[in-house]
Amino acid sequence: MIVYFSGTGNSRYCAEFLADKLEDGIINAAEYIKSGNPAELTSDRSWVFVCPTYAWRMPRVFSEFIRNGDFKGAGRAYFVMTCGSGIGKAGEKLESLCKTVKLRYMGVFRVVMPENYIAMFSAPGKDEAARIVRKAEAGLGEAAEIIRRGENFPRERTGPFGRAKTGFVNDLFYRKFISADKFFVRESCVSCGKCEKNCPLGNIELKNGKPVWGKKCTHCMACICGCPAEAIEYGRRSRGKRRYVCGEYKQSGE
Repeated sequence: MIVYFSGTGNSRYCAEFLADKLEDGIINAAEYIKSGNPAELTSDRSWVFVCPTYAWRMPRVFSEFIRNGDFKGAGRAYFVMTCGSGIGKAGEKLESLCKTVKLRYMGVFRVVMPENYIAMFSAPGKDEAARIVRKAEAGLGEAAEIIRRGENFPRERTGPFGRAKTGFVNDLFYRKFISADKFFVRESCVSCGKCEKNCPLGNIELKNGKPVWGKKCTHCMACICGCPAEAIEYGRRSRGKRRYVCGEYKQSGE
């Protein structure tokens, strides 16, 4: 069973790719996160958790979803993490998580996808993004075959500062940056409600036709990148920057 968390679609695309190649089911964790109901799921096949990388680590909201859920069945857990470059020592945290929830850790697979964190970086152009996704599919194909064979993912190699990035740098990132306080909407907002609908945490509410952010933001960039009018900004950091949303995955034969 493929279970994913995604903001701008990179991880959703990878999850759909794997579900297609493995002929397996797929579940969006946002359905449970929004409702606050713990997941109670059963699968006779391996669990494959797909998510983005936030500061060299799994998003905390997704790790909490796994920690609070009940995943019965095969007991094997694979992790696929999308990123702009690296994932640090995320695997160590994932292995520890698996021990907590009594799943057998089968490794983590890093997939480089187009940059989407426009609160800090710049997203690639359309052609460059398409090239990155095509290259990612080759790696995902390899990951699917490893999962199919029931083997462990190869151990991820990291640089000398990988543990520090996944540790105190991640802690600093959450303390200093993860907040919705700097999001605001311009007058060009068309009150379509897409930001409210797309927020995987249910952290946005339309009031008088305009989005208002709550306190549960995880900086997934779904609201700012998915706004059809590009009316949402993140302070000054997003001004003039290209927005990015991953296109739809087309199944084999389409």
